[in-house]
Amino acid sequence: MKISKMWKAVVGGLAAGAAAAATAVQDGQLTTGEGVTIALAVLGAWGVTWAVPNRQAPTES
Repeated sequence: MKISKMWKAVVGGLAAGAAAAATAVQDGQLTTGEGVTIALAVLGAWGVTWAVPNRQAPTES
């Protein structure tokens, strides 16, 4: 299965954002600092995921 670099980054960003958001709203409110943390988690995951290349499939000889 071949997944493009863009979709790998999108899924990684959504997962990081969802995890940060779930933690942030445990007390029933979302502060500015928590919103910034969510945004940085998403942007960080996008950047790291985009930078790491997919492993090349082994060539059959």
